[in-house]
Amino acid sequence: MNEVIAKSEERMKRRLAHLGEDYAAIRAGRANPAVLDKIMVDYYGAPTPINQLAAVSITEARTLMIQPWDASVLRSIERAIQTSDLGINPQNDGKALRIIFPPLTEDRRKEIVKEVSKMAEETKVSVRNVRRDAVEKVKTMKKNGELTEDDLKKAEKKIQDLTDKYVKEIDSMVEKKQKEVMSI
Repeated sequence: MNEVIAKSEERMKRRLAHLGEDYAAIRAGRANPAVLDKIMVDYYGAPTPINQLAAVSITEARTLMIQPWDASVLRSIERAIQTSDLGINPQNDGKALRIIFPPLTEDRRKEIVKEVSKMAEETKVSVRNVRRDAVEKVKTMKKNGELTEDDLKKAEKKIQDLTDKYVKEIDSMVEKKQKEVMSI
């Protein structure tokens, strides 16, 4: 029983961590190197993340500087950024790329807030799916005679408490991200 609960908690933690990574990658008006994490550059035939090919730094509040260690890959990085869903054209000075993030419009902020809420709802659904799987496992254990009726009720309560805890954490993450987006 405890093993089922521990595995469920681990799965819920992973869902929460994934949501945090997704939120970090959302462009919220200020420069954030995490927006480049999902962009892959064709480097000698292998898709490679930008942060493995170049130094990425924040030079101003809305400007990212990308300085490749190998100058020959500069054009490839530029092309990868242009074809990504970032929607920003990098400025190439021959040695480095600058990405200037324009301030967000009110409409764009509202779109991002909706996107943030949608991601949170999807994460809540996946956490609830973990709960459902765990409850099914303990019910099967009860059916097989491995648990008593009291143990089943305790396990179900622990699983529900875990679910409530992670749903609350998701709610606080979404609230924090929405405030961040709307306050920029």
